[in-house]
Amino acid sequence: MMNQLPKMMRGVQLTGHGGLDKLVLRQDIPVPVPGPRDVLIRVGAAGVNNTDLNTRVGWYSKSNASSSDAGWTGTAIPFPLIQGADVCGEVVAIGTEVDPKLLHQRVLVEPCLMEVAGKVLDEPQYFGSDCDGGFAEYAVVAARHAHPVNTSLSDVELASFPCSYSTAENLLTRANVGANDLVLVTGASGGVGSAAVQLAKARGARVIAVTSATKAKRILALGAEQTLERQANLVQALGKNSVDVVIDLVAGAQWPSLLEVLKPFGRYAASGAIGGPMVELDVRTLYLKDLSLLGCTVLHPTVFSNLIRRIEAGEVAPLVAKTYALAKIQDAQQDFGAKEHVGKLVIDVSGQNGDR
Repeated sequence: MMNQLPKMMRGVQLTGHGGLDKLVLRQDIPVPVPGPRDVLIRVGAAGVNNTDLNTRVGWYSKSNASSSDAGWTGTAIPFPLIQGADVCGEVVAIGTEVDPKLLHQRVLVEPCLMEVAGKVLDEPQYFGSDCDGGFAEYAVVAARHAHPVNTSLSDVELASFPCSYSTAENLLTRANVGANDLVLVTGASGGVGSAAVQLAKARGARVIAVTSATKAKRILALGAEQTLERQANLVQALGKNSVDVVIDLVAGAQWPSLLEVLKPFGRYAASGAIGGPMVELDVRTLYLKDLSLLGCTVLHPTVFSNLIRRIEAGEVAPLVAKTYALAKIQDAQQDFGAKEHVGKLVIDVSGQNGDR
């Protein structure tokens, strides 16, 4: 099968930490070869995420003066790196130990990887951050992380789901969100936030979303019953001890108020800090209210299969703000950083899906 595929492919390599000039389009990247437990995917489309920008600028480094710990796992990024965590494509080659039924299936890649290059990992790696991802014509991933999906949605629409929706579903799963819970979602207009609104609603929860006034109508249409301005005083707007769960993607200066509005025994779950990672915690609030604080990166084992089921059942809808050709990836990352969109920005790698 590999003999029928090209030896070289087009893709974008991140060549180091820095500005958009570090994203280099190449035509001569070797097509990766799947190992015995891997599949080779012809990429149809790949979504843009916060992690792409964070990885490029070295945001994950805690040493500030060094890039030696700028990967998700606290190690150096393996440059040159092909980014792209959100991948939809077709399996075009398989390893010797992979079920032949996967061949020629359209799949979504589960981006939180527990197996890479034939090795089962103690700590997860992230597709497109710790190893090559989907901003190229072909990508390799362990077969266990390639999930067949049966739907009429386009590759671009499907590429809006994996990272954002699995992250959102994981947040809701870890926080044990159920019917009649009142859930506050910060950063609700972004990929993860807008997914969390939909997925919480699908669980029967009530949702209050924090977003800008210009995006409020879009978020209400997704299922939120109320929106609040980003700079709103949450305690004044909602009252102390008023919500069951906070799904937080922002952190920043307003963080203490998120704990104030939680009810006793409330659950706080976070998977982002776009408003700033350093916050002030009054430990008395934490223990006197018996709060649970949950950091959510590694996907619960049920999350991605549940997401596939929801997609196939039409319980969640794709929210694609704009698509870009692979050659326009710098524009895509610049637009993503501007945060003027609602939903997902997607790279149409194959050039066959949607407007660019």
